[in-house]
Order: sequence, then structure tokens, then C-alpha cells
Amino acid sequence: MKNNSINFLPCTFRFSHEAMATIFEIIIFHEDELYAKQAAWEAFFELDRLEQDLSRFVKNSDIARINNLAENESLCLGLAAFDCLQQCAILYEETGGAFDVTIGSLMNCWINKDKSLRNPSEEELFLSCQHTGMHQLQLDDTQYTVQLLTSPIHIDLGGFGKGYAVDKMAKLLLDWELDTFLIHGGKSSVLAVGSPPGKKGWLVSLSSPFNCQKTLDYIYLKDQAMGASGLQKGQHIIDPRTAQPIKKNSAAWAFAPTAAVSDALSTAFMIMSHDEINNYCKNHPDTKAMILLQPQNGDAEKDEILRYGQWEEKNNWQNNYTAK
Repeated sequence: MKNNSINFLPCTFRFSHEAMATIFEIIIFHEDELYAKQAAWEAFFELDRLEQDLSRFVKNSDIARINNLAENESLCLGLAAFDCLQQCAILYEETGGAFDVTIGSLMNCWINKDKSLRNPSEEELFLSCQHTGMHQLQLDDTQYTVQLLTSPIHIDLGGFGKGYAVDKMAKLLLDWELDTFLIHGGKSSVLAVGSPPGKKGWLVSLSSPFNCQKTLDYIYLKDQAMGASGLQKGQHIIDPRTAQPIKKNSAAWAFAPTAAVSDALSTAFMIMSHDEINNYCKNHPDTKAMILLQPQNGDAEKDEILRYGQWEEKNNWQNNYTAK
């Protein structure tokens, strides 16, 4: 989902780079533009390196190699790919299977190449489900290997990889002793570090997926990440637990300590029930969520938003309200 915007302050330096099929930007508050530029391009170099390791579209990437593994075959992975799969396995368990990077078979079953929705048979869905689930992977953290219990497994890190890259880029900037910056990948994976002088944080606006000119809210981010997911024309999210497209939510924003986790949770929160989201946020006090429900009777003028987690009071916010 790309209908979010970031409000930039004067005296900040802004750098952009295309990778992972989107535009990444780094916004740095620093007195030395040349130093900021050098650090930003080192971060973009790291981004390009990670894409070579993590993209399923890169022929020799670790993820592409996993997708070509035979049943019971093992593969030694690089640190980045192994780290991603370990984190994804934890999130798979914590979200009750709602976040699942092995969903590629189901996605291929439901979605045509032009992004239109197919009508798969029950047999097709059954076979796809047999090749879906993180339990089909065995990870060995002593040898950094992965083994498939069935094949093929189609892993897609699209709901995690961008955020993971943002986190690694941020670590590099911190190593350069930069302490006030914001990074985003396509505006849907955002990480804010520090706060510009005199500000509560980096100001981010959240827009309606139905009308990008309509702002739903403004959020200050400081030492926090935000991930966004939503249903837009030609895009569909499949619930790996039911093997069906989701319909109840229009958009989800997740706020967490890292961009990778917030990315994953924004996808999971599109799928999970509201009770599940509420319980997740209660069990993870550093996590918050905003859920935009599907319009009632096709009325997109009224945006019903639910909030979960420990939000600061703002005006007359309630957990459940309607923004007009």
C-alpha cells in the first residue's frame, strides 16, 4: 500500500534509489550534506546487496534456490536469508499462521499474471495448501541450512523483505553515527530514528486507499517503524489459513520496533480477526494497529477505523470511531 506520505522539514537531505520494484528514500537531518550523501549511498549499496540475496525474481538468490529445492533436500543459506526465515517462522507462530511467506503456491492458484482474480477448483486449492506453511521448512541454526519436507515450496518475502532491508539500512546509518533520519520503501515500509529538532517525531500522514487525496490521520514516528497493507485495484491478499481472499478489512497499519516486523504484521492484521489483533497487541505492548474496515453498503465517504494497542489520547479518540 503506497497511499502514505511523509512531511519533510527544511534543512533535511533527501536521497532516493530504486530497488525491490519500488522507490526507497532516506531523509537525513544533519549539518553536513556531503557526509549524509555518502552514508545514504552506502545504505543503498546494502539494499542492492540484500535484493540479490532475498528476491525470488533473482535467479541465483537464496530464495530462488529454495524455491527450486527437491523434497528433503538441504541448502546452506547466507546470513540474511536465514535470518529472514527465522524471523518469519516466529511471526508465523505468533500470528497463528496469518503471516506466511510460503504462500506463493496459493497466490499462483488465485491470481493471474495480470493480477486479476482466478476461480480455482477445490482440487487446485487442496494441492496448493499441501505446499503451504512454514512447518514445511526445517531450519538448522547451527549449519544455517533449510530443508523442505515437501516440494515445491514457493517462498515470497514481499511482505517482509522491504522492511528487513530498511532495518539493515538503518543499522548502517547508525554505524555512521547518524541519529536523526527516516527511511521508507515505497512509503509502505517506514522506519523513523530520532526526532528533528523541536518536533515530536517525523510526521507521517495516512491516506485512504479509496482516495489518496483524503488524509485519515497524522502520526508522529520516533524510534519506531510502520508497515502498511491494503486492498487496491488489481491486488489481493489471501488468508493462508482458509486459502480464501480476505474481504473484511480495506487497510491495516502496524507500528512496531522494526520495519520487518511492522511489514509482516500489517499483512497479518489484514487477515486476523479483530479479537486476534487485540490480543496480539496486548501481548506485545510495543505494537499498535490501525484497521480500516470495508465501507458499509459501498459508502467510501465514511471511514471506520479501529485502533488496538497503547495509543496516546488525542482529542476524543476512542478505540472505535468513524472519520468523516
